[in-house]
Amino acid sequence: MPDHAPHLAARLQTLLAHHGHTLAVAESLTGGMIGATLTAVPGASAVFRGGAVVYATDTKTSLLGVSATLLAEHGAVHPDVAEAMARGARRVFTATFGLAVTGVAGPDPQDGQPVGTVYAATALPDNRCNLRKLQLHGDRAAIRDQTVTAALTLLLDDVSQTTVN
Repeated sequence: MPDHAPHLAARLQTLLAHHGHTLAVAESLTGGMIGATLTAVPGASAVFRGGAVVYATDTKTSLLGVSATLLAEHGAVHPDVAEAMARGARRVFTATFGLAVTGVAGPDPQDGQPVGTVYAATALPDNRCNLRKLQLHGDRAAIRDQTVTAALTLLLDDVSQTTVN
């Protein structure tokens, strides 16, 4: 688990619970690491609705409703796919916020994208999405760890902004 991730998860849980919000995740390259990080915090069941590990491209469509045409045209490592995954997680798990990650951890490029290319997206309560493109470095484990931290940071920023407004 990444160094800062437990702290971020605890801050997220506190903020979400304080405002009565919930969260769901959709993960590809992290294979459940975000959900595991979030649920490692005692009391996570108050805010964490669930998660989908959609590692295979076709499961992004069958479980989350990501457009098969979008996937066929652009592959799984694409900003629109990340946003569709975040919206799908939010919808499927009936959560206030959805968080999704898709990308290339390596060792080989995928969908024409180099190793380290990651898209993280949050689906907000009004169904808008915020997206962050990451260019990460290191081996497979480092890229996955960095993805968890970056995704939780994005979500924390979005939850903080949403609860202030």
